[in-house]
Amino acid sequence: MPRSVNAVASRQRRKKMFKLAKGYWGARGNVLTVAKNTVEKGLGYAYRDRRTKKRNFRALWIQRINAGAREHGLSYSELMGKIHAKNVGLNRKTLADLAMNQPEAFKAIVESVK
Repeated sequence: MPRSVNAVASRQRRKKMFKLAKGYWGARGNVLTVAKNTVEKGLGYAYRDRRTKKRNFRALWIQRINAGAREHGLSYSELMGKIHAKNVGLNRKTLADLAMNQPEAFKAIVESVK
């Protein structure tokens, strides 16, 4: 009995991998084993860095809030402590946006919690 291979599925699997490797340099884009290794590595980096991005943005927001708070004579930790004590329902992302783009509104918040 002749050997049966599922060429349709194999071709789909290879096409999917090459589609993910589109634009890679040299053999990474057109040799299956190299492309597969590169794509798997890239997907791992993407998974990791989706989490890293959240950390980086939080750090950026904290720096912006700290800079805004120091203009009004408070440190970041003092400001956040007073905001939590007064139950102001603003998160760091919103506070950072206010500190950068609407300094008057940020000043009003700082004055209300002082």
